[in-house]
Amino acid sequence: MSVEDLLSSLSGNRVVYYALYGALLFGVLKLTILGLSFGSMIFGLFILPPVNFKKYGAKQGKWAVVTGASDGIGKEYAFQLAKKGLNIVLVSRTQSKLELIATEIESKYKVQTKIVAFDASTDDDANYISLRNVVSELPITVLVNNVGQSHSIPVPFLETDEKELNDIITINNTATLKITQVVAPLIVSTIKKEKKKVRGLILTMGSFGGLLPTPYLATYSGSKAFLQAWSNALAGELKPQGVDVELVISYLVTSAMSKIRRTSATIPNPKQFVAATLRGVGRRNGAQERFATNTPYWSHAIMHFAIANTVGVYSKVANSLNFSMHQAIRKRALKKAERLAAEKKD
Repeated sequence: MSVEDLLSSLSGNRVVYYALYGALLFGVLKLTILGLSFGSMIFGLFILPPVNFKKYGAKQGKWAVVTGASDGIGKEYAFQLAKKGLNIVLVSRTQSKLELIATEIESKYKVQTKIVAFDASTDDDANYISLRNVVSELPITVLVNNVGQSHSIPVPFLETDEKELNDIITINNTATLKITQVVAPLIVSTIKKEKKKVRGLILTMGSFGGLLPTPYLATYSGSKAFLQAWSNALAGELKPQGVDVELVISYLVTSAMSKIRRTSATIPNPKQFVAATLRGVGRRNGAQERFATNTPYWSHAIMHFAIANTVGVYSKVANSLNFSMHQAIRKRALKKAERLAAEKKD
């Protein structure tokens, strides 16, 4: 029996008829929205050309501030933004590393650099005074909030070391917010002076750990979820002032923090991840359901889209799978620690 015949046979019962007809229309609408959303993701990831950073002041004497800039993703942001023609303020803990990176950037890309040695785990006012002293007179258009910390290994919240808990919140949240309070007004001021001929950009690193509530990484997961809400709110506030604000969501990337060394289809290296991020600034890619949010790497985007449109990021299914995965990772990490301890005794 065709759909038309079924509806015709039920036409005598107007309530059932209209209920079925409404359900059919709703289903068609949902499928249409899903199809358009998927098409938009594919178009943004693979077809649209890279974003031209001239609109953010590249090759016009403007500056970008990059936190956590001495290693991994932060270092790569510094190099790739310099390659696009932005001068770079490098912010990280170790002075000696910053000096080496600054010299390499200046030599390779012929841009200016400044460095700020900044221990984000201390929440010391002196850090923010030092940063303000360096950046206060610079025409800044870009801020990359990359500094961050996770747990050393997956751990139940009730067993989380107090120092580790405090460090994660201080570095991921307090430092990020206070650094933005120092730098964002300078970006707004630069845009005003340029009469909005250029735009400002604030990128903040999110995580699948914040996208999906993650047992055994509860403190880290909560800190990244906080950044999602804060960044989205800030995006609404600063958009009228010519500043684009975006949360950047990543799955695993090879880095010291993830402790992963080998790349794969789902695990890019920092160079690949940052290139994807800067290529698609302003596009949601896999984060189709979220405002001012981007899941830029292609496999991460597809994973995000699939989870959001099937079980859902806050579902019991997603939570249970995350629980099992991180419980297994914890067991392996503890066994490895026991083995290393035994070898050290021998």
